[in-house]
Amino acid sequence: MLKIAKIWLTDTGVWIRTADGREACEPFARYPRLLHASEEERADYQCSPYGIHWPQIDEDLCFDGFWR
Repeated sequence: MLKIAKIWLTDTGVWIRTADGREACEPFARYPRLLHASEEERADYQCSPYGIHWPQIDEDLCFDGFWR
């Protein structure tokens, strides 16, 4: 399982950094709900050991998917 050290959002995507320093991004353009979400909706996310969940827009991203 990946250990995530940091999660941050930019205008175009969500980034993660692993405990060993690797970084990856998933662009919002791949996820219509994230793409069309407000900044407030994007900022309201919850993390689990496996991924990120945005409850207001019902979107989930798996950490493993950042490296597909």
